[in-house]
Amino acid sequence: MNILRHIRAVLGLVFFLLPATTVYAQSGPQIIEVKSPGGITAWLVEDHAVPVIAMKFLIKGGGALDPAGKKGLANLVSGLLDEGAGSYDSLAFQTKLEDLAISLSFGASRDSFRGNLKTLTRHRDEAFELMRLALSEPRFDEEPVERIRRQIITGLIRSQEDPDRIASQAWFAAAFPNHPYGQPPRGTIESVKAITIADLKSFVGERLNRESLIVGVVGDIRPEELRRLLDKTFLHLPAKANGFQVPAIDMQGAGKTEVIRKKNPQSRMIFGINGLKRSDPDWYAAYVLNYIVGGGSFSSRLYDEVREQRGLAYSVYTYLHGFDQTSMLMGGVGTVNARLPETLTVIHDVMRDVRDNGVKESELKDAKTYINGSFPLNLTSSSRIAGLLIAMQRHKLSIDYIAKRSDFINKVTLADLDRVAKRLLQPENLLTVVVGDPPPLEAKK
Repeated sequence: MNILRHIRAVLGLVFFLLPATTVYAQSGPQIIEVKSPGGITAWLVEDHAVPVIAMKFLIKGGGALDPAGKKGLANLVSGLLDEGAGSYDSLAFQTKLEDLAISLSFGASRDSFRGNLKTLTRHRDEAFELMRLALSEPRFDEEPVERIRRQIITGLIRSQEDPDRIASQAWFAAAFPNHPYGQPPRGTIESVKAITIADLKSFVGERLNRESLIVGVVGDIRPEELRRLLDKTFLHLPAKANGFQVPAIDMQGAGKTEVIRKKNPQSRMIFGINGLKRSDPDWYAAYVLNYIVGGGSFSSRLYDEVREQRGLAYSVYTYLHGFDQTSMLMGGVGTVNARLPETLTVIHDVMRDVRDNGVKESELKDAKTYINGSFPLNLTSSSRIAGLLIAMQRHKLSIDYIAKRSDFINKVTLADLDRVAKRLLQPENLLTVVVGDPPPLEAKK
């Protein structure tokens, strides 16, 4: 009976959540800008249907700024901020989170450091206070530091045998030699071992700052309440970081193919080429073009030619991938070793055909329908919406972007796709990394 009551309660919660989700899917959330007395800005979507608050924040500057010999510093810090702060040691801090059903986590990418908070409204003040403590008074006690360090090193050891990880690391090293983007954001076994507690404290004091802080909040909270909590949580951060900057760079290694020999039955392949930045006027056309070429899962040109027509691979894909200082059009595929050369030839042929001969009106229509129709899936939870608020601010999109987005997609024409295809689709310039044991690969022209 207890189990049945639990199931009924969960189902009841699900149905309780549906109305708000449906409203967002139909009209988009109403976003307002909230500015605290201390000058901290957040974008807010109020939703009082459920007593839950989700907050995400992003601070520019992640693993790409880690000092030489200490790569993985940002990642290690992200794993430790919730392992004790203020008067709470690791166990006490985690127990407090669990007792109050508060979800608190941190993460780091090459370009950013981020935090996630989710709490019931009745525990709002305690939740934001724990976030403040984690950012302002992390303890970095020896036991959790060594425990999290061991976990990261264990993951790095395992990744040494993971073909996808090997291919990705080799691709970025070849694309961005002697540049922070070419370094693995999780670091290496040696660099993670070299990080000291003093390094962790320096990261918090020097890299976390208000100038590059971006905040998105969704849920059961009023603007006046949020203003107070923004200052309480973030005002202690330094106004600015210590002048760290990642230099701009274009992808290197055009036209090169690297094979890393592994006695595996299959080859994993990653390929990429210079892309378009999010601020480029042709970005929406590039987004639609990518869907048609390889981003459309079961409906893309590559899927049809590689899987459906020839049975070369289970999946093949492309995607637009960007950092703050560069951008790429990337893709990947996995296939049996013997058929890797043919697969690579088909990928080149598809890109060349789209570039030289364009796409059909029906392909453009189908791409627009899917892209606009699937976008509301980003609005189906408070956490997803908070993440979207962060992305909109980071890319300097207008606060009414969600309402306008479908218009941007619908304005893309065949002429736009033709122009962008000629900019982007240069298969002879693909940088390709293969992990496996394929036959010799001929140079592509």
